[in-house]
Amino acid sequence: MSVPNKLRDNAMVMLKETSRTFFIPISHLPAELQNAVGSAYLCMRAIDEIEDHPELEAGVKSRLLYAISDLLKKSFNEDEYMALVGPYQADLPDVTLQLGNWIALCPTGVADQVLDATSIMAKGMADWVEKDWHIQNEADLDDYTFYVAGLVGVMLNDIWKWYDGTETDKELAIAFGRGLQSVNILRNTSEDSERGVSFFPNNWSREDMFAYARRNLSLGKKYLEDVKSLPILHFCKIPLALADGTLNALMKGKEKMTRDDVNKTVNEVVDM
Repeated sequence: MSVPNKLRDNAMVMLKETSRTFFIPISHLPAELQNAVGSAYLCMRAIDEIEDHPELEAGVKSRLLYAISDLLKKSFNEDEYMALVGPYQADLPDVTLQLGNWIALCPTGVADQVLDATSIMAKGMADWVEKDWHIQNEADLDDYTFYVAGLVGVMLNDIWKWYDGTETDKELAIAFGRGLQSVNILRNTSEDSERGVSFFPNNWSREDMFAYARRNLSLGKKYLEDVKSLPILHFCKIPLALADGTLNALMKGKEKMTRDDVNKTVNEVVDM
């Protein structure tokens, strides 16, 4: 089934607005793969915006996320979804309100896997909202980062297999997602602190989180050893390279990579 150009264009605009880290590698993918990965990312971003919302009460967040998880277990019903999120329409961003569009973008051959992973993610996020994000130890951090990012790796595994038969290691795919998420945690420490949230386990220093990030990014690079398809390889290498660059920038006291550094890093990966 062909995807209307307007829907694809809208998705790419939304990707650019919501994530520089993923917009860049997604924009380099062939059209059908671009639709699958773009759809999957936006579905997950839609629910992530609920979990991260600075103004919604925790009870509202968990109720919405549990309900969305249930909705995604069956044939998606736009009317049911809008009835659920409608009362919060003024507060929720477009990427969340347009969940139905992102589902429509997904190729039918892999849609069930994308919706299943998003459903599991929504429930996991809701569970952590209920716990008020109290991450006490590394096992808690592993659990939290599995639901908010490791599942992205699992879902990508399903997409790669659907696209060209590429088989990759599930545990390394989870580490790939964890590594990227732990870099985000480091980058957003001040912002999270302002809203009264910390994703650092008890008694962990910033150096401990750097070590956790580097360990998982190293496993993420090992994940690439099974990838022979060039479009998929580029897709995975770009966010890993940007994560490395961001860690180096943070170590030097900077908030993030400069735009020139980002462009240089992407070009180096694509030209390899």
